Amino acid sequence: MPPVVRSLPSAEAGALLELTRDLVHGEVAPRAAEMESRAEFPRELFRTLGKAGLLGLAYDEELGGGGQPYEVYLQVLEELSRGWLAVGVGVSVHTLSCYPVAAFGTAEQKERWLPEMLGGELLGAYCLSEAGSGSDAAALVTRAARDGDDYVVDGTKAWVTHGGHADFYNLMVRTGGPGPKGISCLLADASTPGLHAQPPEKKMGLRSSPTASITLEGARVPADRLLGEEGVGFRIALSALDGGRLGIAACAVGHAQASLDLAVDYAKERKQFGQRIADFQGLSFMLADMATQVEAARALYLSAARLRDAGRPYGPQASMAKLFCTDTAMRVATDAVQVLGGYGYVEDFPAERYLREAKIMQIFEGTNQIQRLVIGRSLTT
Repeated sequence: MPPVVRSLPSAEAGALLELTRDLVHGEVAPRAAEMESRAEFPRELFRTLGKAGLLGLAYDEELGGGGQPYEVYLQVLEELSRGWLAVGVGVSVHTLSCYPVAAFGTAEQKERWLPEMLGGELLGAYCLSEAGSGSDAAALVTRAARDGDDYVVDGTKAWVTHGGHADFYNLMVRTGGPGPKGISCLLADASTPGLHAQPPEKKMGLRSSPTASITLEGARVPADRLLGEEGVGFRIALSALDGGRLGIAACAVGHAQASLDLAVDYAKERKQFGQRIADFQGLSFMLADMATQVEAARALYLSAARLRDAGRPYGPQASMAKLFCTDTAMRVATDAVQVLGGYGYVEDFPAERYLREAKIMQIFEGTNQIQRLVIGRSLTT
């Protein structure tokens, strides 16, 4: 995989991307096909990434993070996803899961939990969706009732990435009345009595990234694990999702780049009618369109990230990036299968896996239809 030409803000960022590429080539990409075929979660690989300092890049150094601009963190995600999408998505989800403590936790809560979270010893999960409240997240019904020094939680959270493997869960729960103002955020340990992970979903793709429902049956979560105040949970969720959408956008570009790499390599080697298929104009134009889409997607997510780094509003741009980058990943993966022809449809090559994996990115972190709603409202309100 040739390096992507990048404009980085510092020499330190360049060294970090080089370290990431080395890890991808040596530790990440070689494991992808076999572990995906077995639907095996690479938990130890996340500890390796944590020891390399890649699980806390977006957070301040005084919190135990890497102190890197978001544009650098996202390019690390892109490189990881280029080697194995499940790993890039896992790092993005873990980073999202650290956000409630880092942004809304007390000094004591940050000191207590963030070092192990950002160092990779504790892997996180984010529990917002439910069976009846996916895109309509404010309609969640999982309830937490205060009982002395605890909250007693009952309900079921759905579509939880790392469900059953995470060490901690951010639970968006209802502590008050209906609507967004009744939602709070609790940080639950995986060992909490009454918290149970259900068997993982049997998915079309991204099988090494476990997705499961989490049931809560009288689960007692200590009250000192409330993040922020009661009633601010929905605000926590929405502010976290803007950054999370950029994470998925970067993962999508890495995945699209992997599809493009595969298609180009194959087209240069495969011969028909006495010449490389890359030399046929029809196929060459297809590769050109794929490359242009990948570059445009990369530029869009980086533009949004730079707004974030500058402290400027970036929510609509995050939605634009998530929408465009994930649609691009789907288009480029589909075209890669076409370039490989019959070989794109069999498991001997990763093109068919790339196609299966691309679809989910148009759905999670807010479906692309929801992104269009967010963008449209930003233009008209």
